[in-house]
Amino acid sequence: MYKEKIDAFIDSHKQEMIEDICELCRINSEKMAAEEDMPFGPGAAECLDAALDMAEGYGFDVVDYDGYVGCVDLNELPAQLDILAHLDVVPAGEGWQVTEPFEPIVKNGKLYGRGTADDKGPAVAALYAMRAVKELEIPLKKNVRLILGTDEECGSSDIRYYYKMEKEAPMTFTPDSEFPVTNTEKGRLPGHFTAQWEASNALPKLVSIQAGTKINVVPGKAVAVVVGLAADTLEQAAKTVTAETGITFEFFHTEDGCTITATGAGAHASTPEDGNNAITGLLTLLMRLPLAACGQIESLKKLLALMPHGDVHGTTLGVDMQDELSGRLTLAFSMLTVNETGLVGEFDSRCPVCANEENVLQVIKAQMADQGITLANESMTPPHHVDGDSVFVKTLLKAYEDYTGKKGECQATGGGTYVHDLKYGVAYGASMPGTDNHMHGADEFAVVEDLITSAKIFAQVIVDLCCW
Repeated sequence: MYKEKIDAFIDSHKQEMIEDICELCRINSEKMAAEEDMPFGPGAAECLDAALDMAEGYGFDVVDYDGYVGCVDLNELPAQLDILAHLDVVPAGEGWQVTEPFEPIVKNGKLYGRGTADDKGPAVAALYAMRAVKELEIPLKKNVRLILGTDEECGSSDIRYYYKMEKEAPMTFTPDSEFPVTNTEKGRLPGHFTAQWEASNALPKLVSIQAGTKINVVPGKAVAVVVGLAADTLEQAAKTVTAETGITFEFFHTEDGCTITATGAGAHASTPEDGNNAITGLLTLLMRLPLAACGQIESLKKLLALMPHGDVHGTTLGVDMQDELSGRLTLAFSMLTVNETGLVGEFDSRCPVCANEENVLQVIKAQMADQGITLANESMTPPHHVDGDSVFVKTLLKAYEDYTGKKGECQATGGGTYVHDLKYGVAYGASMPGTDNHMHGADEFAVVEDLITSAKIFAQVIVDLCCW
């Protein structure tokens, strides 16, 4: 119903839509220091103001929630559907080649620039979906609200602020993922653990380890400093460990000892199988070296035994589990700092729907405690699931199928989205399956036709969900 009209409207406004996306993408809206009435800095505030001015110019009522969130309402009828998008971006980073990060351009059917895919492009696609319904004068019985956040990339404090004042709509989707529908998100245990021991001067010895950049990243590099070991001893052990693990090692010798750099392959912590963990590779090497016995080495042996190289499912920790809805538990050992008297480490576990604090958190805590390692966590983020047979999800899938001709199916993710804590929230678009938009990387892009199709799909969903 209304498909032909929606198609014609969006197609006729294609260039205007791209220009509006570019307007927002020219603004560097990464999080900056807070200023008065600008909780996430002037960039995010400028982008939010621009987006609300844009929506108001198209005849919509807008509300600014103290610079945290802006909202665009299609009408004044009872709430039915919220579309939850965000205008903040990750830092530009280096390595851009097609264009500068905040100078968006269209090239070969792709719109390049920071935020084009994540998430300004999808946000404007949702706005144009609302324009289509409004300007085509399609009669509705319920309201749709576009919620524009400004802190999704750095913790989502914007949305927590918003939901202190407003209720969750009966249905919510975020166009900050890919089609068809992600209705299941794994839970998360971001483990933080420590251990202590008495310092030892016995040689040869390990002086320090420094590894990892962020808890949600499988480390591609890890560095240790050792004292009292001959070069040939190090080289021989490294050769064996490299053959077993694929981790490579470089040695820099000085009068004060030797710096060992382990190199593997980085990956997102939700897919640790895509990487090769430099921390566990480095620990494997260190435990093969003739280091003097001490509390430090004993603790590291126990730690490696709990999270050995190649174990990305928490098998040794006793938490390997899976279910049909969300797949298998993953666990990435992502951060480690060691000195002569203690260690601090972190891991990131993404847990299926069948997981809970009793069968994951408490099990890991007990296993570590048995080895003299303290897990500080007292809670974990539970998994999120919305019924795939609900009217809401079925409506989303049907609209996707009608406008793409592809089969619509529910999917699960190890990552988390804006809607993780919303009872009736799912991720829906705006990328098509299998598209690598270089999100968070150099030369981020959105496929122009995918944005146009997304706007059509969103408009159809608004009609289908808000006409009854």
